[in-house]
Amino acid sequence: MAGGAASGGSAASDTYAKARHWLLLPSWVVVGIFVLAPVLMMMVYSFLTKEFRGGVIWEFSLSAYDQFFFDRGLFGDEPAKIDWTYIAIFWRSIWQAGAATILSLLIGFPTAYFIATRPEKNRAIWVFLITIPYWVNLLIRTVSMKFLLRDQGPLNDFLVNIGLIDTPLHIINTNLAVQLGLFYSYLPFMVLPIYASVERYNFALSEAAADLYATKWVTLRRILLPAVKPGVIAGCILVFVPSLGAFLAPDLLGGAKNFMIGSLIEEQFKGNAGNWPFGAAISMILLTMVLTILLIYARQQRQAEDLS
Repeated sequence: MAGGAASGGSAASDTYAKARHWLLLPSWVVVGIFVLAPVLMMMVYSFLTKEFRGGVIWEFSLSAYDQFFFDRGLFGDEPAKIDWTYIAIFWRSIWQAGAATILSLLIGFPTAYFIATRPEKNRAIWVFLITIPYWVNLLIRTVSMKFLLRDQGPLNDFLVNIGLIDTPLHIINTNLAVQLGLFYSYLPFMVLPIYASVERYNFALSEAAADLYATKWVTLRRILLPAVKPGVIAGCILVFVPSLGAFLAPDLLGGAKNFMIGSLIEEQFKGNAGNWPFGAAISMILLTMVLTILLIYARQQRQAEDLS
């Protein structure tokens, strides 16, 4: 019987092993149509020539990438020199996305820890309260944030009424407004992965550290944080990557002086005056940057697993 059972298990395993490619076929079709095909289309467009009235001409050219990195004058006949305009926009986007990630981590980690340490029957309620505002469309939430932060908005009225300030604070169309918009948009992406990690954490380790006279700071730094590190890293990636390419918060809260990569890409595909190859080239540069970050993280994780 034991041999028969083992044989039956092996046969079942072999059956699924042969069928797994067919079972994965629908997933591969969806990924190919909705992920790979658009990326390949963007890559092809980035090497084409801009049509005067919008769209593209099917002639191979590197002018879109050249336009991003170099300035050749108004008519393109001057010696090439590095153009810092678009590089500065990329740097601003990286800075804004990094600041949003740090702010989300500073607020999200204590929030996730608080939820994970509540009685088990109450945790679902706290998670529900964190996620329910995000059932509303991102555009509506960003417009609501603009209404809240404007010079005659509820925030300034409240601060003036309690006597904390004499004149309204000008927040809209500043880097601070963009930062608040990114933080508000992606905070749950930080809270939920950290919450999942803290929930699996063995709090007996913290109790053992306390018995050995470790302070709360030492316990946090040397025991809790290393244990929940995968959740922290996942949360940072989930906040940083969409913040890097965001365009709603910069457009509605930052104005023309606080352009980010997403806004720049959007502008290239709007109306007949858009430069589709240039927008596609910026998209590919952004995609390359994101993939590089993810590959570095994956390599470090693999090395850490090999050492352990």
